[in-house]
Amino acid sequence: MVKCVQGARRPSTTPMKMHSSQVEEVCFGFSSYVNVENIPNLTDANEENVIGKTFEEVKAVLKTKKERDAKLLLRENAWHITDKVRSKLWPLLCQKLGTEDVNETFYGETVTMIFGTKDLPNRPMILPQFVEQSHCHNYYLTREGHKITERVISVIGYSHPDVTFSPVAFPLAALFMHFMTEEECYASMTNILKCKKPLVFITQTKLHYEVTWQTCLVLAKKFIKNAVISLQKQFGGNQSEVELLFSDCLWWIFNGIPLQHLVKVVDCFLMEGMKVLYRVSLALVQLFSKMGSSPGTEWEEQFNHGNYSGAMFTFCRNLPVTPAKLLKQAFGIRNFSSATMLKMQVRTELLVKSKASAAVTSGPNQLKRARSSENLPTTQSQVEVRMASHTLTIKEGNLSPEHRTSQMGTYPIQSLHSVIVDLDQLLTVWSWLPIRITMYQPVLLYTTEEHGCSLKTFFVRVEMHEPTILIIKTCSGDIFGAYCSARWEERNLKDDKGLRQTYFGTGETFVFTLSPERRKYQWVGLDPEPNDSDLNGKGEIKHSSELFMAADNHMITIGGGGGSAIWMDENVRFGKTEYCDTFNNPPLCPKGDFEIQVIEVYGFSGI
Repeated sequence: MVKCVQGARRPSTTPMKMHSSQVEEVCFGFSSYVNVENIPNLTDANEENVIGKTFEEVKAVLKTKKERDAKLLLRENAWHITDKVRSKLWPLLCQKLGTEDVNETFYGETVTMIFGTKDLPNRPMILPQFVEQSHCHNYYLTREGHKITERVISVIGYSHPDVTFSPVAFPLAALFMHFMTEEECYASMTNILKCKKPLVFITQTKLHYEVTWQTCLVLAKKFIKNAVISLQKQFGGNQSEVELLFSDCLWWIFNGIPLQHLVKVVDCFLMEGMKVLYRVSLALVQLFSKMGSSPGTEWEEQFNHGNYSGAMFTFCRNLPVTPAKLLKQAFGIRNFSSATMLKMQVRTELLVKSKASAAVTSGPNQLKRARSSENLPTTQSQVEVRMASHTLTIKEGNLSPEHRTSQMGTYPIQSLHSVIVDLDQLLTVWSWLPIRITMYQPVLLYTTEEHGCSLKTFFVRVEMHEPTILIIKTCSGDIFGAYCSARWEERNLKDDKGLRQTYFGTGETFVFTLSPERRKYQWVGLDPEPNDSDLNGKGEIKHSSELFMAADNHMITIGGGGGSAIWMDENVRFGKTEYCDTFNNPPLCPKGDFEIQVIEVYGFSGI
């Protein structure tokens, strides 16, 4: 029998209708929705046998906005798995990602509207389609706790119809219910789904799910190359077995490692995002490559019979290292920056899209998909369903940079009235956008015709929007522009050393021309076979080819390395365009130097 700490209360046996009161603390600070008696090793002391920081101490560090200090604190925390500090810390970390506050009235009314009552039903709930039934892990929640998690996920499905595939949402919500009220769980999940950081916290489409595990494989080949080579040798040189193994990388964490490890991983995940899951996955691969074929282990038989994925899960469930050592291994991987991950993720997404497009046109040669994604609609069909009611349905064309061919559908750009481009030119730009962006309604944010020629006004009206499309018409009649993947407000951000970032943005940024010719110039890092001139001595994209956006109070520039694809002065009147390494583009207008007749900048509502 697990003993409760002094002053703690046992789980209530009385059903609560809305569970909106404060969380009832039970053994070691868990909520009343946790079946603590079923959790193995729950009474084990923390590894360092020291008292962890209090919530107020952590909150004080978070307020200083010294991200590195906060990250280190969470990585090295000494809290027990059930420490009640998380009942305040986790909601706070989630709230920092978005704007959703706990609103018991709104949530209660939504529950009543969907279910007709605030009472928990006795029958099973029909969960949203983005949930994967085989991964509704509840981590020792009681039956009541599991039902509440189902209800939270159902409300999320109602309030977030744009989420089409998010299998991690249910297990994450179940973890939140260990420390939160039902309303806090909903608000926290909403903030995670709405987070605007470039690296999403949890996947929300099938495409991003596929991109996530494939990016993990790419990162492994770069940062733990020896471990991947070792595994491939142990697998008999079978590369497909390695890919099959990595297709479950998220589930090594959310359905593999013990709860004691998982809770500490989530501490870091809520602060740092997807980077933590990538790091932990790679750490598990490193450990498995050394111990996977070890004799006398519980996973030995599976490994010897070629069931490598099964052996990996058994290995994770019987992980032979402590939570602290797992995190130390994960964060000990060197040169593993967010910028590198984002670059690789963007490149992987483009490759996945191109393979999916080829699969549609070539028939039987289908894109390899994660086993946990089987029997679901394809990425393309999901996109079409999502956009059918209010946006343009896009199908990738065979050639690039020619624009994609549009199918029948409703065009959200038909309501736009541009003084620079006509509808056909707008459709061309639209066809070049990332598919996920085409579901949103474009909005004119800034035009010199209405808002005047001032870079200050430009920033006031544009800087908080991401992404944006900038279109320029010169006094000579040339029309060109850029898709800007990041907020212009990032010009003010500082790195970990307190230095202002010169360049920012991602590899989704591109420049284009519309008149006299129509052409898109994408980032050279997305080319399947980059030119030697785009690479450094290590065979990687050189730094001068990764300069996407920059700005200060006197100018903005897009593209860099050898010149600027687009440069514009503080009066928004004169500019120049040159060849640049980032996009490998020629000058976007014949003369290079230009005088601006009109500028229009578009954002997207609902993002």
